[in-house]
Amino acid sequence: MLVHVIDVESGNLQSLRNAIEHLGYEVQLVKTPQELVDASPERLILPGVGNYGHFVDALFDCGFEEPVKQYIASGKPLMGICVGLQALFSGSEESPESRGLGLLPLKLSRFHNSDMGKPVPQIGWNSVLQGGNHFYGLDPFKRYYFVHSYAMLWDQEASEVFEKQGWTVARARYGSEEFVASVCKDNVFATQFHPEKSGHAGLHVIDCFLKQDRNTAIPQYTPEQQKQLGNDYSNFGLTRRIIACLDVRANDRGDLVVTKGDQYDVRDKGDGADVRNLGKPVELAQRYYEQGADEVTFLNITSFRDCPLRDTPMLDVLKLAARTIFVPLTVGGGIKDVTDTDGTVVPALEVAALYFRSGADKVSIGTDAVYAAEQYYARGGKGDGSTPIETISKAYGAQAVVISVDPKRVYVDSPEQTHNKCIKTQYPDASGREWCWYQCTIKGGRESRDLGVWELTRACEALGAGEVLLNCIDRDGSNAGYDLELVRHVKEAVSIPVIASSGAGTPEHFEEGFTETGADACLGAGLFHREDYTVGQVKQYLLEHGLKVRMDKE
Repeated sequence: MLVHVIDVESGNLQSLRNAIEHLGYEVQLVKTPQELVDASPERLILPGVGNYGHFVDALFDCGFEEPVKQYIASGKPLMGICVGLQALFSGSEESPESRGLGLLPLKLSRFHNSDMGKPVPQIGWNSVLQGGNHFYGLDPFKRYYFVHSYAMLWDQEASEVFEKQGWTVARARYGSEEFVASVCKDNVFATQFHPEKSGHAGLHVIDCFLKQDRNTAIPQYTPEQQKQLGNDYSNFGLTRRIIACLDVRANDRGDLVVTKGDQYDVRDKGDGADVRNLGKPVELAQRYYEQGADEVTFLNITSFRDCPLRDTPMLDVLKLAARTIFVPLTVGGGIKDVTDTDGTVVPALEVAALYFRSGADKVSIGTDAVYAAEQYYARGGKGDGSTPIETISKAYGAQAVVISVDPKRVYVDSPEQTHNKCIKTQYPDASGREWCWYQCTIKGGRESRDLGVWELTRACEALGAGEVLLNCIDRDGSNAGYDLELVRHVKEAVSIPVIASSGAGTPEHFEEGFTETGADACLGAGLFHREDYTVGQVKQYLLEHGLKVRMDKE
């Protein structure tokens, strides 16, 4: 079967294409309304990522409105994904001036940060609460990957509209708020989550849609399995995310390797020592996916100055990894305005688009996030729309922009010694000083700036970042555990998700990161590369200690 996918250049379509081909189907992208009319597809998918207005405006500007409505009226199967589901509604408060397809006369709303202190966007693995027949393989005991700030919140009006129009609805809970996770009526099926990024469970949903297997039998789970797989609202309904991180760079021979070091020194000891080689990026990423990693992050820590932007080795890494890894992929390093080898200046938005089209779901911005925050404060606490954070977030949504922070602890005699926000630490320095602040660095920790991590993360959130990857130079490579005071400090500063990074050496450190700081995800690198522990072993430890994790097995 040939599956057609509408392409208005909204986010990562490569992963969806890979998922469909992995299931044994062929894929044809549809870029114009005439192509849709001429093809008369047997299966059509409408995927959307990022800002509601950016997507529906592009869809309508390209002339797809009427052909899509005519396709739906024809009775042939259509599947919407993420903003593709949201486009079925009449509008969203995210983009008040933009209108949707209007199949459902309701408007989407933003999740509430004030609700139990939950971070927004929702980023992670949630379960669905089945509201009717078990349609298209949805399993209430499986987890699906959600990444969004706006949703069709469930209330009395929504309930009445769906019931009156005859839609079957699967809902989910994020904190105390219920929202629409999936809808189905006649030939239309849509999910708020990303099935192409939801591991084996998500692939099963796509396969059931393509086969038009509407009412798949619910697997039989024992009471013990139901207890293990059931929801846990101590984390707002999400499982505890475990992220495997790979620092990727070229060694002295030009080979692309995964490496790790102490305080960002990745060379083996001794004269003439080469970059420490811990394996090949794609092979290691595949291993961590198979072990159960909830996300995989590639951090490009070399520059690749001598090759054209479109031939950057990280693009090949992403393309290869995305073929068989069906969880979110993040890439960092070089996401900025760059000058190509031919002298052409390429804006950060176009650089990010290259990575999205190669299979990335999120991009991580490091040094340029510090520059953006400094400019933000220099302008009196506002942006001008030109920074990479702002341009990428506007097009692809806040959830697509991660800021990677590299702070180090600086002790002071009193908070008055710095204009940056301080904490009173439980771990005084050798001089007995109890006050410290976390100084931001740039260029892989090689340069320091007069900007604290509190100030940086708050500025970046205001500019449109959707997540913080919180490293720590003092703990990097130490295997001594996360800097819990640092993580708590940043969690108090922002309302977006925070990923704890640097220092994890045992499963206990992951547990501490979650339970003692409220971290939204915990990242590991060296302990996985050295095979001290597998991702699965860390998850099993967390499960045994009362923390829900995603266990996605075929």
